[in-house]
Order: sequence, then structure tokens, then C-alpha cells
Amino acid sequence: MIDLNALCSECGVKFYADELISENSRQIYRVYITKKNGVNLDDCEALSRLLSPILDVEPPTSGAFTLEVSSPGLERKLTTPSNFENSLGELVKITLKNGEKISGEILSFKDEILKLKTAENNEISVNFNEIKKAKTYIEW
Repeated sequence: MIDLNALCSECGVKFYADELISENSRQIYRVYITKKNGVNLDDCEALSRLLSPILDVEPPTSGAFTLEVSSPGLERKLTTPSNFENSLGELVKITLKNGEKISGEILSFKDEILKLKTAENNEISVNFNEIKKAKTYIEW
């Protein structure tokens, strides 16, 4: 198993997520990375050059695939505890498993408890296990 966290660290970036998808009958293995002041093309290229020969030996799927390395974008899904930990200070929209929708600024994420500050300046806590889906957003 490839340690994407360690490989990303070697390139000065953080591993965010990966996915294997099929588009137009092509297999695409996408690796998303983040960095404090933003990801640039050189960061993506460095990780791609490091990963490519490793994936030739240990491919993520059988058959041909294309490797893509990129930033997850400004507005992105938060699916893992580390996604929340790396998004402190950002705005998030959350749908809970009970259907309730909440939004606010991420204040902290510790021991699977997310603390948010709502638009009304209320501080609320949400257990990670109660979250159905979450996505960061930008106010323009």
C-alpha cells in the first residue's frame, strides 16, 4: 500500500483525498493535495513525478489509467477528520444525518467534535458521526 501522506510530505504538500473514477470509458486516478498558501502547478508536477513510477509498480486499478494531481479547490467536500482539521477558519455547509442543515465557520475539530461559529455568532458542537455531508464555501 502506498503511503500518500509520506509522499506528499516529501513534496512539501499535504494529502487531502484520492479517488478512482471512470470518465468517457477511461480510468482516472486523482490525488488531491493542499498547502497552506495554496497549491501551484509545480507542487502538482513534483508529486506526479514522484508518484508515477511507484504507480507503475503498484497501480490503483487493473488496466490502464491516467494519474491526475490537483488541488481540491476552494469549495470542496469534507469527508474525513483530517479534512476538517485542515479547514480551520473556513466556512462550511453541513447536512446532518437527521436532515438538519447548518453552516458556519470551523473553529476547531478535536476528538471527532466539530465546533462551528454560526452567522448569529452562536458556537455549536457537532459530532463527526452525525454528519451526512459537508462542503466548504466562499462568500463573495
